[in-house]
Amino acid sequence: MTDDLERLANGVLWPGFFGTTAPQWLRDELSDGLAGVVYFGQNVSDELSALSADILAANPDALIGIDEEGGSVTRLESASGSTVPGAAQLGLLDDLVASERTGAELARRVRAVGANVVLGPVADVNTDPRNPVIGVRAFGDDPDLVSRHVVATIDGLQDAAVAACVKHFPGHGDTHLDSHHALPEITLDVDDIERVHLAPFRAAVEAGVDAVMTAHIVVPAWGEQPATLNPRVLGMLRDWGYDGVIITDALDMAAIRETVGLGGGAALALAAGADLLCIGNPTNPGDAALPDQDERDFRAARDGIVAALRDGSLPRERVEEAAARVATLAAKLRVAAAGAEEAEEAFDAADIVRRVLTVSGEAPRASDLAVIDARRRSTLAVDSAGSYVAAALAGDGVRVRLDVAAAPIDDQDRVLDEMRAAAGTTVLLIDRPDTDDAQRALVERAAVRDAGAVVVNVGLPAVRPLPLPVVEVAAASRLGAQLAREALLGRFPVSQRTPRAG
Repeated sequence: MTDDLERLANGVLWPGFFGTTAPQWLRDELSDGLAGVVYFGQNVSDELSALSADILAANPDALIGIDEEGGSVTRLESASGSTVPGAAQLGLLDDLVASERTGAELARRVRAVGANVVLGPVADVNTDPRNPVIGVRAFGDDPDLVSRHVVATIDGLQDAAVAACVKHFPGHGDTHLDSHHALPEITLDVDDIERVHLAPFRAAVEAGVDAVMTAHIVVPAWGEQPATLNPRVLGMLRDWGYDGVIITDALDMAAIRETVGLGGGAALALAAGADLLCIGNPTNPGDAALPDQDERDFRAARDGIVAALRDGSLPRERVEEAAARVATLAAKLRVAAAGAEEAEEAFDAADIVRRVLTVSGEAPRASDLAVIDARRRSTLAVDSAGSYVAAALAGDGVRVRLDVAAAPIDDQDRVLDEMRAAAGTTVLLIDRPDTDDAQRALVERAAVRDAGAVVVNVGLPAVRPLPLPVVEVAAASRLGAQLAREALLGRFPVSQRTPRAG
């Protein structure tokens, strides 16, 4: 049984956990007021609805969150790839009805497995094309476009009785470092930050978004602490009149774990104004993860809060205020779920993505595809190199994974020649044509060795022209890859695109 301070701390903690069933320690803490859980890919199985029911039986007010953005980021379809349009695709289409209906479809899928909080939409304005963690997860690089699609997606989610959580405040779009591994710094002029990067978050607050997720980024003009731990940054949301739940990005990310630690980060985040602390994914340490890493991380965070409450560095009133906001959201969602009705309009994800696909140059009409998957490696946030993309693109054809960052040029050329000799049109699957010199060099050499080859780009659309025809998909998803395949097989026409000179 937890003591009074531990129970208070439980009300603001949101852990991940191992397995497809709820471990005993988790059920015990849920019964003692734990705010809820966050699902990650390793929790997803055919029994996910039963897992949610088990969690809600232990705590009927549990918030069950999941990263379900569509496009390149999915947890529900982590094994096979998303079948929902991604943010960049929706931004390129710029159809607000499509974005709203996509939000409603995400809500429907999440509610169907018993969850009630979507960690999205991404409200970052992706102004740095080198960005390793946002990219096609953002609606675009224009604050007005991002703002209107953020609001449309929020409407779709929240009208369907699921809380939306916009992220990553105050904007992760102008970084070239990944906060899972480092502590990014934003050195833009403050006026630019406010005009560009804060605009979608202001729009989300005005639209009544239920939750806002913080970013582990430093803006030196606002202090040396990352936003998650910075009362000045989080105070901006309250100054705007926002009274919803402020959720931290995962505290197990290197930007927090390797600086102030899980426990210190938990206490500092609460003191700064956060309300619900996402502890993170216990599988993130990889082979270094201990069998009880989930419980260890949870207890480290809670112990840090309790210690700060006891020594007075964290006022009890602040934690009570945070817990009250979390409880208010949980109560709101219970009422909304009880009165929710299923959407009557059919959702045609394929039609949305077909309208987004473009091709530059004259793509050959193929009968079979031989795919060279030269995308970057996956990150903790995005399964960039998920094999399902290449598999969906190749169909029954041959495919090979080629790590262009590590493979010698001779080995790359050997693969190009082998694929040219294989049955079908050679397809180079890439995702960073403007920022990855090795990917671009591979395409340039392929154009010399195999003039009939074609490129499928699942990253940000290329600005600098490539010497081969390029099918632009704008999402590393199963749906996008399937439709790119259909386009190359001539099953539907694709709009022509002319890249800008870069």
